[in-house]
Amino acid sequence: MEILVISDIHGRLERLSLIRDEIADADVVVLTGDITNFGGREAAREILKPLLNLSKQLFAVPGNCDLQEVNELIKELKVSLHSRSSVVEGVGFFGAGGSNPTPFATPQEYREEHLIEMLESGYSGIKDLSTKVMVTHAPPFGTKLDLTSAGVHAGSRAVKEFIKKMKPEVALCGHIHEARGVAKVASTTVVNPGAFHMGYAIIELNEGEPEVRLMEY
Repeated sequence: MEILVISDIHGRLERLSLIRDEIADADVVVLTGDITNFGGREAAREILKPLLNLSKQLFAVPGNCDLQEVNELIKELKVSLHSRSSVVEGVGFFGAGGSNPTPFATPQEYREEHLIEMLESGYSGIKDLSTKVMVTHAPPFGTKLDLTSAGVHAGSRAVKEFIKKMKPEVALCGHIHEARGVAKVASTTVVNPGAFHMGYAIIELNEGEPEVRLMEY
């Protein structure tokens, strides 16, 4: 299975034309939050429409900079993994959007306990599958994927603990634009593709270790 991962679009789709073929070829396209830049339903709809038209299967979680009404839209469009799950070719996808608290009082910030509850809700739908992909906006705390340019680890402790406990094959995140990369948390391969203007990621999920490519334009 080929998974194409995009994060932190923030309402800017200028680069989409450069990767139309890659999006169409992927088995699954995942958006790991911040679809808009403090926008609501209509702003999100404008971003999601071309991606829905291009992709075979689209999934998304909201980011901390998406208004709450974005949650309802992605649910209506049947692409939401926010406290939910879905199955593609025997692979279980589940997740939780928003972020742990930040200093900026953004629209979707959650207590760590609530993030755990949402992840558990999504996980319950695919817990018996052998291959699982976890999708969050917040990266796991204390890894290179949550390290800001100021040298601060800004990720979620709940996300990290859930990965360590449930050991999904892959965990996808975003949020910290400059912390683009790949890391390991226990046995899980964790990917932050960076903000969309920087690039995206392609993951080959087959037998054995997932193969990750961080792509630029």
